[in-house]
Amino acid sequence: MIQRMLASKVLELTDKFPIVAITGPRQSGKTTLSKMVKPNYSYVNLENLSDREFAKIDPIGFLNTYKNGVIIDEIQNVPSLFSYLQIVTDERNINGEYIITGSQNFLMMEQITQSLAGRVALFTLLPFSFKELENTIYKPESWEKYALSGSYPRKIIQNIQSADYYENYLKTYVERDLRLLKNITNLDLFQKFIQLLSGRVGQLFNQTSLGNELDLDNKTINSWFTLLEASFITFKLQPYHKNYNKRLVKTSKIYFNDIGLLCYLLGIKTETDLENHYAKGSIFENLIILELLKNSINESTKSKFYFWRDASQNEVDLIIETGTKVEAIEIKSSKTINQSFFKGLNYFKKINSETNLSIIYGGFENQTRTDYTIYTLKNLPNV
Repeated sequence: MIQRMLASKVLELTDKFPIVAITGPRQSGKTTLSKMVKPNYSYVNLENLSDREFAKIDPIGFLNTYKNGVIIDEIQNVPSLFSYLQIVTDERNINGEYIITGSQNFLMMEQITQSLAGRVALFTLLPFSFKELENTIYKPESWEKYALSGSYPRKIIQNIQSADYYENYLKTYVERDLRLLKNITNLDLFQKFIQLLSGRVGQLFNQTSLGNELDLDNKTINSWFTLLEASFITFKLQPYHKNYNKRLVKTSKIYFNDIGLLCYLLGIKTETDLENHYAKGSIFENLIILELLKNSINESTKSKFYFWRDASQNEVDLIIETGTKVEAIEIKSSKTINQSFFKGLNYFKKINSETNLSIIYGGFENQTRTDYTIYTLKNLPNV
């Protein structure tokens, strides 16, 4: 079994809170992590119709049946259960009594905020990180192979072909999960929306352009993207908020939470396809940002991620704030270092002299230079 970096922190906080909540995409390993941390806990899955009906019709009876160490999977299927959890955990006052999981972030967070604030330790579990795979038999040989394979545990461990895995993943997501979040009647149009987003990875989110292609208004486009974020298909990278001047780009960028899914949507099947694809640089950029984000989440560093661009097209791919520390990172898929990589970093340094400057590239050799640190996927900076 592959050890998850989040496990030790989850275990630690089961001793300090009555409830531990784990959100994340479907099939990211939430159940496996929960059972790994607490192997002796009872287990109930609210995807199971009979258990779901029990929890809906008789929530007090359900929580009296399942108590003193229970994993409740996909709890967002019974939103009313959150209020009853508040009551019973306040009465019993037992730390670590429940581990709850859910794959709909919006529904989970809404209920937790309303009912369980102060009683729950909240975690997000994304699919495997490169760091988690590094010392296993599943370690990718290159960033290209890693991008093509994606990071979902079942796909990697069972060695499922991308076409088989992601076709079924999307079908399940679109036909079932979306109906839980919002009643979208034209599922084919929504799938086209996801496809169009994949072609814009690493670009500014332009709802007007997307709306014109799909004949939808901006309100619908924004609503649909929010659904993708809530179910961990995509995420946005916000522009850096420091007001160095008034001519900064204020629109967010689009990224995906699994690079394998992104490659599948783009029709990339082989390393040759990836090498020749117009979005190769953006795919690598997405991969690196996602890996750094996973590491930050798994290590609970509370880092904040941004990009920076001004109206004159000066830009830095990634800005990471950790406390008072600021890291400016340029991300390039090339396997060799080119002097042009330093242009945006040099400009940013002039307006924020306290920034650490880094480059992450597709090559194999880490370097420490006078003003820069150069990293590879296999040795990323700690953020």
